[in-house]
Amino acid sequence: MGTWISTWPGGPEDSALPALLCLPPAGAGCQQFRAWQPVLAGTAQVYGVQLPGRENRWREAMPDTFGEAVEAIAGELVRTVAADRPLVVFGHSFGGLLGYELARLVPPRALVVSACRAPGHWDGAGRGIVDDDEELDKLFDTAGLDPAFLDDDTRALMVEMLRKDARLSLSYAHTPGARLNLPVHAWGADGDETVTSAELDGWAAVTTAGFHRHRTTGGHHAVLRRPEPVLKHLAGLLRGDDALLSRPA
Repeated sequence: MGTWISTWPGGPEDSALPALLCLPPAGAGCQQFRAWQPVLAGTAQVYGVQLPGRENRWREAMPDTFGEAVEAIAGELVRTVAADRPLVVFGHSFGGLLGYELARLVPPRALVVSACRAPGHWDGAGRGIVDDDEELDKLFDTAGLDPAFLDDDTRALMVEMLRKDARLSLSYAHTPGARLNLPVHAWGADGDETVTSAELDGWAAVTTAGFHRHRTTGGHHAVLRRPEPVLKHLAGLLRGDDALLSRPA
């Protein structure tokens, strides 16, 4: 079995730095976050969550349920990042939902989600695309990859991976409970046709420690395609910027 958490050390001192845990969108692996490590060198050690069925884990079977995936990630996270080490969790789209449920088990300093509807809006999400090849194909085309560089067989494998993640999302049911006692930051793009403003605003209900909304331009994957603003924001959180960690005025 492969590991659920990958990292790309930038120096021998990285294990003493704050940790940034990144969760990718459906149908994608975590290698895309490798480029974030040099940008955050000296500020944080970047970790990526790798679900089975992709990249270095492509031969492994997916977990049966969303909850099983979260528990496996949480178990490895507590063995990887010391409890007294500052941690920020970032999740994009489906990765944001995983990040939220993970934060309920292993509370970070802050949770940052992008292009992700709030937990209460996820019931049934993905049902319309699991068996719709055309809809899956459309979503794949917006996944931050240039289809021109993919042959037909590779593309088919990646679309099938997206289908499996959509199916996994159908096993998710939000169970309301104690709200997070940590700030939540939600990023949304003006041109995102997948996640509405109301679905982003719903994140305010999951925390008692402050909700912050951030906007950018572009489509559903705008934050991943132009990560400079969110990386600057994450660096501030990792450094413990009081203005970012406090309740909004």
